[in-house]
Parts: sequence; C-alpha cells; structure tokens
Amino acid sequence: MPTRTAATSRTLHAVLFDMDGTLVDTEELWRHAVEREAELLGLELGEDDEQHILGRPVDHTAAHLHRASGTSRSLDSVATALDRRFTGLVEAQVVPLPGALELLDAVQAAGLKTALVSASPRNVVDTVLDALGRRRFSVSFAAGETAQTKPAPDPYLAAVNALELSADCCVAVEDTPVGVASAEAAGCSVLAVPSAAAIPAAPGRVVVRSLLDVDLALLRTLVAGG
Repeated sequence: MPTRTAATSRTLHAVLFDMDGTLVDTEELWRHAVEREAELLGLELGEDDEQHILGRPVDHTAAHLHRASGTSRSLDSVATALDRRFTGLVEAQVVPLPGALELLDAVQAAGLKTALVSASPRNVVDTVLDALGRRRFSVSFAAGETAQTKPAPDPYLAAVNALELSADCCVAVEDTPVGVASAEAAGCSVLAVPSAAAIPAAPGRVVVRSLLDVDLALLRTLVAGG
C-alpha cells in the first residue's frame, strides 16, 4: 500500500485530467467513428443512445451497437472496427483544446503532479501523450487498466494511488457526467468543462465554459473547500 501524503490542510497536490473532450478535441472524432460504425450496421442513433456513447470506452459502445443493431457480426469484430476507426481519426487530427497546454504547463511549473485518466484504449492514449508531450504527465491510465472503468471510481483511485496521494488533495478535470461520477466516487473535487452534455454545479464541483477560464487559484480553492 503506497504511503499517502497528508492532506490535513486540504492543499492541492495533483490535477487529474480526463483526455477526450477535456484536453484534446476528440469527442467529435469519437462521435464520427461511432456514427459511421452504426451506419454500417444499419443502425440510426438517437437520444437514447447517448448514454452509451458519451464518455464511454470502446468496448461498452461496441457492445451497445452490437446489441441494438442485432447484427450477425461478432462483437469482437465490431469492437475492433470501432477502435481502428477512432484511432485513425485521432492519429490524423489530434488538436489540443484552447487553454489545455497552458494549464498543464502552469500546473507543472507549480510543482504539482498530474495524471491522464482516460476511458480510451492505450493506443489512443499513447497517441495523445505523444502529441501533448509525455513530460506533462506523471502517470496515465487507459481503458482496461483497472478492474472497472468510468463511471466506476477505479481509474481515478488508481491514479491517486500511483501518485501516492489522498483523493481529497486532488482535482479532476472532466467534461462528461460519466467522468464526473467516476472522479467524485473516488473522492476528488471536480472541475467540469462540459462538452456535449450539461453538467450542473454541485458541492465540491465547479463548472466552467473553457479551460481558458481556469487558473491555479481556482483549482486550489476547490480543494480547500472554498
């Protein structure tokens, strides 16, 4: 069991970042990949499908497409096709969101630890790490590297443990309700930057329009309970 840093003063020690839709503009790429695979399966997506797409890992969304379409194709083939399509789009079009690199650099300059906590597969995470700069992250976790993925707390708990910290001295930066649920279940304060679905403010949670609206003072206030 790692030795955790004492956080009796509720001081910020780390910022844990979601990836897709939070640091890089991949939510639309993910949606395009899902919509194209659904089209090939003869499935037209609607509002009821959103909960199985937004913030979800490839395996979850592939299982939903497989089930909803009733296709004779194997689940593995659907998951593999979706993964390849999304990975190809990310490799060709990784774009940091406004304020992302500046915030990462400010956090690092302040001597704080960072983590990338994603529901995307490792190959996609590695592509983004290369684009953003691996030096900007202390640790990273991808889909399948914990017992459960978001909205379960496992990915954020894994990051907190790897950094040898307590969750109450960490802020998670998320863009989806699924990710927010995961971070809060792990005990982290949350800075939400909604992408597609609305996220309300709540105790221990601040909602902003863009990472351009975020600075270290705001992150520290979140942990301090202000």
